[in-house]
Amino acid sequence: MTISRSLSLISEENVRLAVRRFEEEGFRITFSEHCAEMDEFVSSSVASRVSDLHAAFSDPHVKAVFSVVGGYNSNQLLRYLDYDLIRTNPKILCGFSDITAIANAITAKTGMITYSGTHFSTWAMQKEFDFNLRYFRDCLCSDSEYGVEHSSGWSDDPWFMDQENRTVVPDGDYWVINGGKAEGTVIGGHVRCLACLQ
Repeated sequence: MTISRSLSLISEENVRLAVRRFEEEGFRITFSEHCAEMDEFVSSSVASRVSDLHAAFSDPHVKAVFSVVGGYNSNQLLRYLDYDLIRTNPKILCGFSDITAIANAITAKTGMITYSGTHFSTWAMQKEFDFNLRYFRDCLCSDSEYGVEHSSGWSDDPWFMDQENRTVVPDGDYWVINGGKAEGTVIGGHVRCLACLQ
């Protein structure tokens, strides 16, 4: 689903790879009506994105909603969302980066848990995907407790445009600032998006 940028940004080869990987995990993928629509901002209109999001939450066969990829304009949808519709039809909403705006608004207005995790396009990553898949399975496909460890590396490259020439930065160890244990609700996501929502 296009919440921020369009599916047209992702190559057909990467779309096929992402679909295949989802299917290997036992999921069936459907696409929203306007997901490939693309305007000058590599997105679709606000009306199209809102319509698609409402259609996904209204459809009892849809169990989870994944953004295509992040971007910079999901906040445009906030004033047009039917939060009552979303509240009465809760389902998994997953994405990261710019999707922080939508996810946190939905949590704030409906109490629904949202997930900072893989986009649909993430499933097409040929390198560095195993870490994502492991935590996807732990968080969304199991009722068992699991620990969270940091990844061995990270990247901020447009991998979906060039799968071979990637820059992965080795990750160091955790920095413990204030040791101890805590319990509570975690609210988070992309810090710049959270700051803009102020």
